[in-house]
Amino acid sequence: MKDLTDHDSIVLGGGAARRLGGADKPAVSVGGRPLLDRVLAACPDAATTVVVGPARPTTRAVVHALEDPPGGGPLAALDAGLRHTTAPTVLVLSADLPFLTAATVRSLLAAATPTAPAAGPIGSPAPLDGALLRDASGRDQPLVAAYRAEPLRRELARMRAAHGSLAGLPLRALLDGLVLERVPDPTATASFDCDTWEDISAARARIREHGTVLDEWITAVKAELGIELDVDTAALLDLARDAAHGVTRPAAPLTTFLIGYAAGRQDRDVKELTDLAAALAHRWAAEADAETVSGADSATAAEAKPAE
Repeated sequence: MKDLTDHDSIVLGGGAARRLGGADKPAVSVGGRPLLDRVLAACPDAATTVVVGPARPTTRAVVHALEDPPGGGPLAALDAGLRHTTAPTVLVLSADLPFLTAATVRSLLAAATPTAPAAGPIGSPAPLDGALLRDASGRDQPLVAAYRAEPLRRELARMRAAHGSLAGLPLRALLDGLVLERVPDPTATASFDCDTWEDISAARARIREHGTVLDEWITAVKAELGIELDVDTAALLDLARDAAHGVTRPAAPLTTFLIGYAAGRQDRDVKELTDLAAALAHRWAAEADAETVSGADSATAAEAKPAE
């Protein structure tokens, strides 16, 4: 686990966003949260997180850096970010990935972590320099990647020496000198980026789909409230249903609120508290059912009793 957690993150948040009419793309909201904050939420375990580009407010502490010259392109931005990192592995991410998840980040870090000595006998495979995401169409995504810092610095220095400057050089030119593992993204979800307003609209529509909207909403609320509480949405929905049907409909939101409050105040597991409340709701419903049956039996008996 130490190999996976000993890393820094660099998020590239500059660029002119010409296809967005010059809008501040990392600050554009998707699902009620800026794109930049969505990306930062996917890499919470980085020792240092550097955001390269104009300083913007963020939900967590980051180091701000600017490329030289400003607007000098992705390689200049990457170089500026690397100057603030010390970990042996560096996540490199663009700031416009609305569906990047911590699971994808962990996959990249695991693939980039060397499992063999850096040097071997003549004829052995070259040591791995990192891992990047490959989208469903087979395209490499160098801004959804985990690189070993040493070879990354080496290649940037080589390119600077060859061209005199990193400004204006394409990011893909960097890949030629690195040995990289490809991590597939078959659903093109984690690699989905927002270059146009059509992309923004598509991302906003996707998070409102039936299968994702609830998890997206819970994640957004936790981010807004600044809490890290794990939420088993299925268990809470079951509890809300039981409270609504077994007690009274307004009991559902109030009960789930009390679960969260108790978990926070008592530092207890939400699942444990949900099970306790669900058992109570079942007991409450069972009593009501018993009373209903008893009442029906009494009514039947009264009807059957001969008149005096």
